[in-house]
This record gives sequence, structure tokens and C-alpha cells, in this order.
Amino acid sequence: MSHKKVEQKRHGGFGGGPMGGMKNVEKAKDFKGTMKKLGSYLKGYKIAIVSVIIFAIGSAAFSIVGPKILGKATTKIFEGLVSKVMRVKGAGIDFEYIGNIAIWLLVLYAVSALLSFIQGYIISGVAQDVSYKFRKEIDEKINRMPLKYFDKQSYGDVLSRVTNDVDTVSQTLNQSMSQMITSVVTIIGVLIMMLSISVTMTLVAVLILPVSMALIMAVIKKSQKYFKSQQKYLGSINGHVEEVYGGHNIVKAFNREDEVIEKFEEYNDTLYSSAWKSQFLSGMMMPIMTFIGNIGYVGVSILGGWLAIKKTIEVGDILSFIQYVRNFTQPIAQVAQITNVLQSTAAAAERVFEFLEEEEEIADPENPVKLEKVNGEVNFENVHFGYDEDKIIINDFSAHVKPGQKIAIVGPTGAGKTTMIKLLMRFYDVNSGDITIDHHSIKDFTRENLRSMFGMVLQDTWLFNGPVIENIRYGKLDATDEEVIKAAKAAHAHHFVKALPNGYNMELNEESSNISQGQKQLLTIARAILSDPKILILDEATSSVDTRTEILIQKAMENLMEGRTSFIIAHRLSTIKNADLILVMKDGDIVEQGTHRELLEAKGFYHSLYNSQFETADAS
Repeated sequence: MSHKKVEQKRHGGFGGGPMGGMKNVEKAKDFKGTMKKLGSYLKGYKIAIVSVIIFAIGSAAFSIVGPKILGKATTKIFEGLVSKVMRVKGAGIDFEYIGNIAIWLLVLYAVSALLSFIQGYIISGVAQDVSYKFRKEIDEKINRMPLKYFDKQSYGDVLSRVTNDVDTVSQTLNQSMSQMITSVVTIIGVLIMMLSISVTMTLVAVLILPVSMALIMAVIKKSQKYFKSQQKYLGSINGHVEEVYGGHNIVKAFNREDEVIEKFEEYNDTLYSSAWKSQFLSGMMMPIMTFIGNIGYVGVSILGGWLAIKKTIEVGDILSFIQYVRNFTQPIAQVAQITNVLQSTAAAAERVFEFLEEEEEIADPENPVKLEKVNGEVNFENVHFGYDEDKIIINDFSAHVKPGQKIAIVGPTGAGKTTMIKLLMRFYDVNSGDITIDHHSIKDFTRENLRSMFGMVLQDTWLFNGPVIENIRYGKLDATDEEVIKAAKAAHAHHFVKALPNGYNMELNEESSNISQGQKQLLTIARAILSDPKILILDEATSSVDTRTEILIQKAMENLMEGRTSFIIAHRLSTIKNADLILVMKDGDIVEQGTHRELLEAKGFYHSLYNSQFETADAS
């Protein structure tokens, strides 16, 4: 599954759950444990977090005081107007007092905004630092992970942990942490200010909230199944479109356009049905909250007016109180939303921690062997191996490979030919026995040093997005342009590279689809020649190239193998005939070994394999 599809399936596409974040989210298996681990990552930022809390409290406090002061100005205006109406001598509106209040309000709100800005700046730094630390640890962890982990996990899932999950944690720290602090401070502060104005009016305002929340929760419960369905069928549509787009030529060739469109419409109709229902129900949240809020305002206004007539409170206090009611309901909704978002954050953090806690490769030796000169002598000594310990597939295999010899590994598809390669490169460790290079166990080398002895040319070519010259130079990063061109000539790649637009500076695209399969293979051979390894691993499959390119690849491989110990997953008859040793594999085990002539004379499995697969080629 591609990264894009994983992201869309995990997060949905429309993203508009009830109350924004109140949608059906992925939940952590161990919320408390995960948040505790996440907290340990924040220990190094204690001063920054305490500063954020102080600035958040300050910002909220200055903002909260505003409506109370504004109420004083309203009272003064009201009193002035009443005095004028009553024709009291010397009566009027005290504009100097109101002007001073306006200046005070501007200062308060400016300080509040400044503190909020500083708080946001600090928390963004903390969030990005934690995100950077996560990615760095994941990057280092990947290089310590055994290959078997990646054999079992999809690349999309691993990529999703590095990108989506780390981003989710980062965004929550950046937005939700400061928002949560501000919301809690605002709720407490506003409640205190409301009580300071009128306990009776506060009770009326607070009693309205349970009614509002009950209605909202009822709508959320109703909409959950539609959001779930929406996410499911969005994933189905994404998968279907990607699949069809990837195999567009096949769909055209077999005239399956109608069936493809019909299936898409089926998914699309279901998605439409669930999407509009979920979005409609989600859209009801604000009208419900506004309606209940308006009822609250009416109740507060009537009660406030009655209390003002009784001289229990001032007129300006009614205005202040209504503003506080508005400020009170908003942070409560935010806290509910953040609580839900934290579930998603914990799930994302848990996936990151799971990856970081995965079993690692056996550590390199403390005093590793480093050969001055590699001869390329390889010995397999009583090797036993199985991907599962209880299912051994290579039983007591021994072989001696002299420097410069060519070893062909043959067998039917799925026989386990690449298993031998994985053992040599120490992608997997043998269960028992040993493999040595120049009489030193491969376990005595660091993995980096061991793998630097090998050059690999596989059937599945790997080139990256960048110039041709840099793709070849990947084999030896400090190589000069002249060395790169010399390697390309030895690989019979120079001629076609010169014919490309911009020659060696031509940019290969992401999929390297702007050159042919055969050209890709020649470039990987050039890369291997440039790295100048003493031991080679070759998959010489050329089934997907034309005859002329096949001849070029064969010549390039012969140049590459000259004077080097070579392990070849053999497909060509000439390679098998000329090999110094042939390892015959069946069902994951090495059943025969010897030269071409010796194995034919033995009339065993190789003899029957040769007659069935290579007889025609031999006759031609």
C-alpha cells in the first residue's frame, strides 16, 4: 500500500468530524503508558513548558479582565444618559473616564496578544524539537533493524510512522497543549468573574450547559457510524483509483473500462450517502450550540435586567456577563475537542514508540576485524538456517569458494536462492555453523565493513531521482567524473548515456521510467564496477530486455566479474556451464553441489532441471 493511500485511509479525506475533532479516531491501546512516555520526552523542556503555562495564564488573565472593565464604561455611559434624561444639573457622560478605560483595554488586549504570541513561539519550538528528535531516533533505529522486520511490515506502514504519526504528535503539542492550558485557565477565570458579578446569573448560565452537551452528544452518537462508513469507503475509492491508474494499460487492453467505472460509481454512491449524512449532522453542532446559547443569553438578560432594577448589579455588568457566558462555553467545547484529539495523538505516539522499541540487530563486535586486503575466499561451514527457528531450511551446508571463482546458484522459482545472498550479506544470521571471508567469521566484521566488500547487481534495479552521473557515483561517493565515465565504459553504458538529453547530467525521474529496463541494468553494473568490490552478488536475469541489450549486459557482467569472487543467481546456460561451482537449491535447501559436468553425471535433481529447463537453449 502506498504512503499516500495509508495516509488517506488513516485520516479520512473530508476530516470534518462533529465539532471538528469529535470524529471517530484511532485510540491507543495503553493511553496512560503512552502519554507517560511522551511526557519523558518533554522532561528536557521543563523551563520552556513552565514558561508556556505562565504566559498562557497571563494571556488568558489579561483577556478575561477586559469585559469587566468594559462593563464599567457601559455603566458610566448608562448613568450619564439617565442623568441627562432626568435633567440632573451638570449631568453628562464622563468621556475622560471612558477614554481612560478604552486606553486600559487596548493595553490589556495588546499585552494579552503579546503573551499569546510568545507562548506560541515557545511551544512551536518545543513541538519541532520533539518532532526532530523522533525522526532522528527513527532514522537511526531503521539502520539497526533486522531485515526480517521489513519483510513482515509494509513499507507504507513504516513510512506512515515516520511521517503521519510524528506529524500528528507534533501538531498536537504545537496546538493542543497551549490551547488546553488556555482553555482551562479561561474556564476557571471566567467562572470566577461571573461569580463576582452575580451568583444567581452564574447558576442560570451553568445550568444551560448540560442541556447543550446532552444534545451535542446525541448528535455525535448518531453521526459516528456515518463518519466510520465515510472513512472506509474513501479508502476503498482511493485504493480503486490507484489500482486502476497503475494498471491503466491493462484495463484498456482487456476493454474493462465499463466494469471499472461501475465499481467506482458503486463506491462513490456509498461514500456520497454516508458523507452527506455525516457532514449534515456535523453541521448541526453550531446551530444547536447557538440556539441553546441564545436561550441562555435571553435568560441571563432578563434576569440581569431584573437584578439591575433591584440595584443588585449595575447595567454594565449585564453586558460583561453576556460576554463571559460566550467566553465560558467556547473553551468547554475546545476542551472536549482536545480530549478527543489526544486519543488520536496517543495512538500515533504509541505507533512511534512501538517502532523505536522493536528488536534490533545483534550489535557489531567491540574489536572488529578490518582486512588490509580482501582476497575473496569464502567458506560455508556446517551452516544451518531457517527464517523460523523451528523450521530449518538449510541443513548442514558446507562449501569452499576460492578467490576469483564463479559460484552459480540455480533452482526453480521459490527455491530460496536469495536466502544464500541474505546470509552472505548478514541481513540474516545463521542459526548455527559459520560463514567466513578470508578465514574470518562474518560476525567478526562490522556490518558496514562486511557489506563494503560486496557489490550487488540485482534484477530489481534501484536508481534514485537525480542525474545519471550521481546514480553511478553512488557506488563510490568520492569518485571523480573521469572514474565514473571509465566505469560506464566498462559497463557498456557510456554510448547510450552520451545519447541521452544532457548526457551524464540527465535527471532520472522518481520511477526512473525515462530510461529503459536494460539501460537501468547497465547503470547499476557501472555503479558496481565503480565501487570495485572483491566479492560480487549478481542476479543476471535479462528476460525483460531485447537481444542486443542482453548481449551488452552479459559483456558488462563479464567485465565486472573479472578477478572477483562472484555469486550468481543463474538464468543463462553459459553462466551455469562456466561456473566453478554450482549450488542446486530445492525447497529452500541445497540438495546438490559441484561442477556442471559432475552434476550431470550424478543424474540427480540438477540433471532433471537441466533437461527440462535448459535443453532447448542448449540445442540452439
